[in-house]
Amino acid sequence: MALHPELPESPYDELLPDQRWFPAAEELRSTAYEKLLPPLVAKIREEIKAWRDANYAGASGTSRALLNWWFGTGHLLEQADGSLSPYRYYFAQREAVETVIWLHDVRKVRDKFDLLRFDASGAASSGMFPEDWPRYVVKMATGAGKTKVLSLLMAWSYFHKLYEADSPLSRNFLLIAPNIIVLDRLRADFDGLRIFFNDPILPDNGFEGQNWRDDFQMTLHIQDDVRVQRDTGNLFLTNIHRVYLSDIREPTLEDDDLRDYFLSPFGSKPSGKTTDSRADLGEIVRELDELAVFNDEAHHIHDDRLAWFKSIQDIHHRMLQKDGRLALQVDVTATPKHNNGAIFVQTVSDYPLVEAIHQNVVKHPVLPDPASRARLQEHKSAIFTEHYADYLNLGIEEWRKSYAEHEALGKKAVMFVMVDDTKNCDEVGAWLEKTCPELQGAVLVIHTKNNGEISESATGKNKEELERLRKQSNEIDSWASPYKAIVSVLMLKEGWDVRNVTTIVGLRAYAAQSNILPEQTLGRGLRRMYFGSDTPETVSVMGTPTFMEFVESIQSEGVQLEYRPMGGGTKRQDSLVVEVEAQNADKDLDALDIELPRLTRRFNREYQDIDALDPARLGNAKLKLKDFTPEETREIVFKTMLDAEIHHTILLDGAGPADYRSVVGFFARQLLKELRLVGGYDVLYPKVKTFMAEHLFADSPVSLDDPVVLRNLSEPDAGKVLFDAFKKAINTLTVQDTGTCRIEDRIRLRDTRPFRTENRPYFAPKKSVFSKIVGEPHAGGFEMAFASFLDDAPDVVAFAKNYLAVGFKIDYVKADGDLSNYVPDFLLKTADGTVWIIETKGRAELDLPQKMARLRQWCADATQASQAEGGAAYRFVYVDQQGYERNPPKTFAALAASFTEFQEI
Repeated sequence: MALHPELPESPYDELLPDQRWFPAAEELRSTAYEKLLPPLVAKIREEIKAWRDANYAGASGTSRALLNWWFGTGHLLEQADGSLSPYRYYFAQREAVETVIWLHDVRKVRDKFDLLRFDASGAASSGMFPEDWPRYVVKMATGAGKTKVLSLLMAWSYFHKLYEADSPLSRNFLLIAPNIIVLDRLRADFDGLRIFFNDPILPDNGFEGQNWRDDFQMTLHIQDDVRVQRDTGNLFLTNIHRVYLSDIREPTLEDDDLRDYFLSPFGSKPSGKTTDSRADLGEIVRELDELAVFNDEAHHIHDDRLAWFKSIQDIHHRMLQKDGRLALQVDVTATPKHNNGAIFVQTVSDYPLVEAIHQNVVKHPVLPDPASRARLQEHKSAIFTEHYADYLNLGIEEWRKSYAEHEALGKKAVMFVMVDDTKNCDEVGAWLEKTCPELQGAVLVIHTKNNGEISESATGKNKEELERLRKQSNEIDSWASPYKAIVSVLMLKEGWDVRNVTTIVGLRAYAAQSNILPEQTLGRGLRRMYFGSDTPETVSVMGTPTFMEFVESIQSEGVQLEYRPMGGGTKRQDSLVVEVEAQNADKDLDALDIELPRLTRRFNREYQDIDALDPARLGNAKLKLKDFTPEETREIVFKTMLDAEIHHTILLDGAGPADYRSVVGFFARQLLKELRLVGGYDVLYPKVKTFMAEHLFADSPVSLDDPVVLRNLSEPDAGKVLFDAFKKAINTLTVQDTGTCRIEDRIRLRDTRPFRTENRPYFAPKKSVFSKIVGEPHAGGFEMAFASFLDDAPDVVAFAKNYLAVGFKIDYVKADGDLSNYVPDFLLKTADGTVWIIETKGRAELDLPQKMARLRQWCADATQASQAEGGAAYRFVYVDQQGYERNPPKTFAALAASFTEFQEI
């Protein structure tokens, strides 16, 4: 079925249960929705939504504090260039974490019988749950951030065990990977415990009264490298083989057949002699008194007869013998499916690939359209590369286009080719290097068996070459790696999750018995190259008819594949690259360049000034205390007011009597979040409490323990008065005008790095350093028409659209007193050297007077600072669409005379 029309496009927006995708026709949404999902998910989603709206009522104090820190507090992370930028978790990550915490804290799920209460299908039974300990499966699309979920839940378990009396959770963790390749990927995040300190996982000391960072004492042990071991505070990162039962041998690089070492999670007991090890990790974890298990790529645990499952079961049984038990098992995977296609019944959270693609969390798969596919033929030849020459040539053509696009942006595009056996693997690798000059010496050949596992015994590679293969396959995204293409037998199930795959060519059939799913195949190319950008990315997928039929079967999972023309004479259509045309002989970059001073910020926040806020002097209207009956105060619904709009509902007494502290805390956190203040909760909380009790109502002082008072606080007018009064007072206190500006740097258009933008209408200008002027969709064509006028105007020497990549923005104070940044539309230079800043508008907006007043001030500051150094003068003009179209000017001078300055100031 199609996605719900109101499903949010932003991955940060809340996904409502009734908007989620499920695999059936739309008309079944109201009658059979819960029967078309993993059996536990439908009910859990509904209850998690209500619990979230109730501000996590019923959760432990530790859990609520962590959830509010992670998802209710603004975070700023330092970037590579030293700047700070806002950071938020995806909603899918939030929902997964909330689900596990809710199941444990609120619903007290401790075994499979507790989980069965959420079965909406009526088909689940206890026999489908082979484990006797709490096991939760989190289903998240490849590239959606499963590792983030694991790290958050580890921190939660650690602090819950530390701070909550009689907590059954653990401060020891066993993080298991199915193979050495996935282990390497996890090490990139967990080495040095960097994910806990680089991400906003650990709250600041003092948050909600705990010293979180000081109390987080953890030691990382990788594989057999077990450091000094304490009873608690251990994170064991290992592949599954290290924790097998003692009679199951661990594979090594000395084995004759190395496929198990690289990829296999093993479905049966291997034979052979046990190798010596510096530490028996399996025995170490079995001796611990507390332990939680986290499995990455956990679709391998699809059968309780597998050694993987039996090893975890044995750990649990060992703990039972000591009057303990396995605290928790959390499995994360994009495809929690058994070999027959049935989904794991333990699945409690689901973020499917179709939603991840819609929200641009991953790349969009693009296939050749029917006309392009009709030109592909399998030639009659016993030589593999001749037989499939059309498909290989199409792959090269598409890869070249993507390579040229991304190379301009500093990224290397990678091609992935899948063949059917090791002999053909070598042949295709040699053919690519011979046929495509750009790939000479740049093809990495990975031999695998028919089931996707490494088969090195057939190639005779020695240990050093094996390590090189592992290293190069992990580093292929980097320019330091010489490789631009990978050729392998089949598509690896996981591990080689490189970000820069833009082209996949499949030259083999997929058999059902291979136990590989189409989403696993596409998953190798779905990770985004440009994290943090909302510009869509694509991966081109092509291959034999059988391969394409296999790929297209993913449409049963809701994925809507896009079909485009491919091959000779076609262009890539997923994005546009805008760059400075340094190689264009018709452009004089010296004459077309425009220089702008980067001034120091005129407006800044002084966060320490919040302490000076006096609740008695906010000048707010006093509200009359309304009377409510005991029945009306039993269930209190809170609606917060952000920008005079209802935000969401909070049920304060869903798990017992209402507590005024949660009300005070809620409003304090909402103020901090709206004003993007990092810290200050401990200062703001008592001021909000005092205001509520002594200055909000005409009958003040009032008792916040009184249910009638709490019911009054839930009224929209009370929330609005409180919110508006505090917001105005905080802005007045914290936003300061320094009164002066100086030049700290200079912006030159010719220094702008190439950047991507969505594929929208554009034209190639004559008088701009940039290759394209791309219109904004909200401008309705006016920007393009105005840019064309500037390009043709005889008195314009140079102009440019002020793209975000230019980096020119102006700080200003909004109409509500908040601090923000403003990005003007166009930059222009006239013959006398004057630089004009131009703002175009199709319709008026609330903050337009403030923006124009600040732009006038900026021009004055910039002119004064620049001319003191012998530089240019800066002026501005505001162009409204109606006035421009009513009397279209012929020259810029005429435009400047008609639209001298913003008239509303």
